[in-house]
Amino acid sequence: MTSLRLRLKQIRSQICAAELAYNRKPNSVLLLAVSKTKPSAAIAAAYQAGQRHFGENYVQEALKKQQELGAYAITWHFIGPIQSNKTKALATHFDWIHSVDSLKIARRLNAQRPAHLPPLAICLQVNISAEPSKSGLSLDELPQFCEQFAQLPRLKLRGVMAIPAPQQNFEQQRVPYKTLYQAVAQLKQYELDTLSFGMTGDLIAAIAEGSTIVRIGTALFGERDYA
Repeated sequence: MTSLRLRLKQIRSQICAAELAYNRKPNSVLLLAVSKTKPSAAIAAAYQAGQRHFGENYVQEALKKQQELGAYAITWHFIGPIQSNKTKALATHFDWIHSVDSLKIARRLNAQRPAHLPPLAICLQVNISAEPSKSGLSLDELPQFCEQFAQLPRLKLRGVMAIPAPQQNFEQQRVPYKTLYQAVAQLKQYELDTLSFGMTGDLIAAIAEGSTIVRIGTALFGERDYA
C-alpha cells in the first residue's frame, strides 16, 4: 500500500471513529482533500484510492490541474480568497465555492455561472473568531446575507465555512464550532445543510460539533512546497 493510500485510509478511519464517538450518522462527514501546491499526479493517486472531492486555493494552479485531470470525475471545491477578476473562472470551472463573504462577489458568480451547469454550491465564510487578519462575515451579518441569496438563482447556498483561531486544547477547539453550529441552526428557513470546518489539527473537535466537510491537506499529501 502506498504511503498516500495508507494516509487516506487512516484519515477516513479517524473520521469514522469520530462519527461513532459523537453520535453522528455514518458517512455524514465528507473528506475534502486540500491539494493546493500538490502536483496532478498526487491528486490522481488519491483519486485512484477512492477520493473524489478536492479543494484548491489558487485559481490558475487549479485550472491547470483540471485540464490535466480532465479524465477524472472530480468534484472541485475552491477554498481560497476570491478576487473579482477571477470570478468568471470560478463560476465556470468549480462545483463548490467555500469562501464567499461579499454580495459583490456573490452577484458576479451568479451572473457568470453558465446556464448549462447546475447552480454553484456556496458556503459563506464566517470569521468566527473575529480575527482582524481574516476575511469573513460576522455572525450578526449572516442572516442578511442568507436572505440576499434568494435573489441569486444560479447559486445554491449550502452553508458556512470557518477557520477559527488556533486553540490550546480539545475543549477550547469545540467552542467556536459550537457557536457557529447554533447560529446556523437559527436559520432553518434557508435549509442549510453544510458546515465546512475542521482541519488536521482540530478534525475531531469539528466533527463533535457538527461539521459535514473537513478539509485535510498536510496529513494526506505531506508538507506543502511554496517554492
